[in-house]
Amino acid sequence: MADTFIVKDGEFQLNGRPIKIYSGAIHYFRTLPEYWEDRLLKLKLAGFNTVETYVCWNLHERKKNVFDFSGMLDIVRFIKTAQKVGLYVIVRPGPYICAEWDFGGLPSWLLADKNIELRVNNPVFLSHIKDFFTELFSLLKPLLLTNGGNIIAMQIENEYGSFSNDKKYLNALKDIYDECGIDVLKFTSDGASSNTLSGGSIDGILPTLNFGSNVKNNMKILDNYGNIPKMCMEFWCGWFDHFSEQHHKRESDDVINEIRDFLNMGASFNIYMFHGGTNFGFTAGANHSKSYEPTVTSYDYCAFLTEWGDYTPVYHKIRKLLCEYQNIPLSPLPPAPKMQDIGEVALTQSADLFENLEFISQKHYSPTTRGMESFGQDFGLIYYKTKLKGTYEERDLILTDVHDFAQVYFDNEKVGVVDRLKETAEIKMAHYSKAIPVGAVDGEVDVGVLVEGMGRVNYGEQLCDSKGVSRIAFGQQALSDFEVYTIPLDNLKNLKFKEVSRKSGPVFLKGTFKASKGECFVNMQGFTKGYVFVNGFDLGRYWEIGPQKSLYLPGSLLKEDNEIIVFELEKFENAKIKIESVPGLE
Repeated sequence: MADTFIVKDGEFQLNGRPIKIYSGAIHYFRTLPEYWEDRLLKLKLAGFNTVETYVCWNLHERKKNVFDFSGMLDIVRFIKTAQKVGLYVIVRPGPYICAEWDFGGLPSWLLADKNIELRVNNPVFLSHIKDFFTELFSLLKPLLLTNGGNIIAMQIENEYGSFSNDKKYLNALKDIYDECGIDVLKFTSDGASSNTLSGGSIDGILPTLNFGSNVKNNMKILDNYGNIPKMCMEFWCGWFDHFSEQHHKRESDDVINEIRDFLNMGASFNIYMFHGGTNFGFTAGANHSKSYEPTVTSYDYCAFLTEWGDYTPVYHKIRKLLCEYQNIPLSPLPPAPKMQDIGEVALTQSADLFENLEFISQKHYSPTTRGMESFGQDFGLIYYKTKLKGTYEERDLILTDVHDFAQVYFDNEKVGVVDRLKETAEIKMAHYSKAIPVGAVDGEVDVGVLVEGMGRVNYGEQLCDSKGVSRIAFGQQALSDFEVYTIPLDNLKNLKFKEVSRKSGPVFLKGTFKASKGECFVNMQGFTKGYVFVNGFDLGRYWEIGPQKSLYLPGSLLKEDNEIIVFELEKFENAKIKIESVPGLE
């Protein structure tokens, strides 16, 4: 007889017996597979019985109908590893996940079709969801509790009441789950208010809450939904960081007191995040309320385990609380991660971006500037180049809606920078234009604009966040006939390096170093803005405005002999970096 996890008599029941869910969030796509068992075991040993994870559609299907469930994306392996250590699993497939993740987990190619309306009952959007869910659910179905696996519940959409109230859309998603044979408990999750619950809940599906404090009052909101289990699907134990902000911190006793309230009222909960991990590569998202706010590479989130898997004070306190409450003996813990100091690494070779475009980019032609998504590009940089010919009086070069950071070249000289974070913070608008003085023209000049995408908006009404620049004009005259270079930075093997000869970007700097298998951090002091690649793996984005000063370098990426490449967009003081055991969040 198949196992069952159901709602009955106002509580969760597992095989006919009441059970409380004590869950912690660990996103498989933010942690290297070599560490999954370690993080999951630490969750289990802290008294938790369940792990929760989102699913990142944008990485699983970067190109339409080209699916990837390997390596860091091997969700089947992650779930089976959880089963190995004795954990149930809650899966939240989206299709939208927010999660401070690029585009809220939606694939960027959706933005190339102007007929698609996102997160509503749009048949084109739903057809793409069904294609992905059919592929994903075929892998998850054997892992359902009803089939002998450990998946006990799956979520429909995510915080939908904070976006819209299209019940036809939510029910269409439910129908896809049913058609694909997903017969475990289904639920929705929304912010703790009657407004969001009214918009995001549907009949026959368990509503749950998301919040980070005031447990006693917030949980009362579910009383309006009948005799159901009280479940907080996201209890925010901290918060995420944007560039230029202070690093978020939260006192451990504050968190523990809130969790004690859950226990005292007999409620279930999921800690968001138990282990935050890292927004490797270009995966960090952004917010846009009054201005554009890109998320940093570290997803520290004040989590119970650090970004590199070490124990925190709140970990030990929650372990004591949960284990004592459930009469679970305290078993020995795995050792803390081994750290290492590698020291200073010289970057002895350089490769100019523009001299290497033919080796790392794809060239396109377009009469106008278009977003990178229309060229089939999801992440990286895009370079627009054209010629201005004739006799022109002095005018400004006008750039409209730079998304997100642009370097502007006129007659092959860098004449300005457009920073969306700074521009939108100053004018408090989603749409903006920036004027750059460039002088008169008599003859022919090259005009070039290099744009870095810094994370698509993952929450709110600015969700459709195409990367690039929407218009380049000289005065009121829109420029045309562009060569467009898409630069995904996904393969740097063909770069042509030479000796370092300057201290300005955009430039690639390369060095080598020896290492053992310990955890460490790449300190980017003296550099301005860019990315770090170790043995071909993109560690993520750095920016001198902080709060993050170093990038986490997982020891599992390291060999005896290693290669590091720094892609610096702006400028640097010296061609050397330091790899050390000190984390880089202030």
